[in-house]
Amino acid sequence: MAPIVPYGRWSRPIRPAVDRGGVPVFQEPRLCPVRGIFDALVRLVSRNRRYVAVRQAAAWCYRGGSISAEPRINDRIRVPEVRLVGPSGEQVGIVPLAKALELAQEYDLDLVEVAATARPPVCKLMDYGKFKYESAMKAREARKNQAHTVIKEMKLRPKIDPHDYDTKKGHVVRFLKQGDKVKITIMFRGREQSRPELGFRLLQRLASDVEELGFIESNPKQDGRNMIMVLGPHKKKTEAMAEAREAQAARKAGRQGATPDAEPAGEAAEAQPEAPAETPSEA
Repeated sequence: MAPIVPYGRWSRPIRPAVDRGGVPVFQEPRLCPVRGIFDALVRLVSRNRRYVAVRQAAAWCYRGGSISAEPRINDRIRVPEVRLVGPSGEQVGIVPLAKALELAQEYDLDLVEVAATARPPVCKLMDYGKFKYESAMKAREARKNQAHTVIKEMKLRPKIDPHDYDTKKGHVVRFLKQGDKVKITIMFRGREQSRPELGFRLLQRLASDVEELGFIESNPKQDGRNMIMVLGPHKKKTEAMAEAREAQAARKAGRQGATPDAEPAGEAAEAQPEAPAETPSEA
């Protein structure tokens, strides 16, 4: 059987390559990061199953099967001693791992390794399920408040109709209110290319119409048959998103307040107290 050396993604036997002269030449394979695992498995498995076992282990380790992003907790911690931090953040000090696990059981908490690269590793007593939930909620809020700057594009013609211009301007106003940048492109055709001042005037007119919402970030410039200008919003994306959420909440509250549950007339009549009967006065 040909010798097996791990290279590339799989572990394969070395096969001779024949050169032009007909002399077999053994090519040196490229070693992969699982060479140590390969050597260990060679000592453990039998000869007849060596190739299959090494190939499966190499593929498993190449795909990152043993690497986990989550911290080690409780019995998964494999060090003799740790630097322990209490549930409230107090420093307990360097204690044996068995003592740390006893304290975790006493407080009914988990022993979580928060700094694995420290010597000794730093572990903290906490409720790991609650910690994971709070971390997921924080990440969700961070993604929710994260703003991605988007460049919208609006194309115009030098001889655009007034109604079309108003429609295009309305789109630009909406984009700027949302906190996005707008790229305005004037397209020239035929002999319109000899009159670039028409496009320049149109861009200046549009910039003056939306100056309350945006500013000229990139001045008009000629780009082949087109003239380009970029408008930037005065508001940041996060501020625009916050205002949009507030407006949506206000609209929702208005809809709920517009349709209150009317109290039935019969119940209202029963709720009123009856007037006491007058007693006849003695003569």
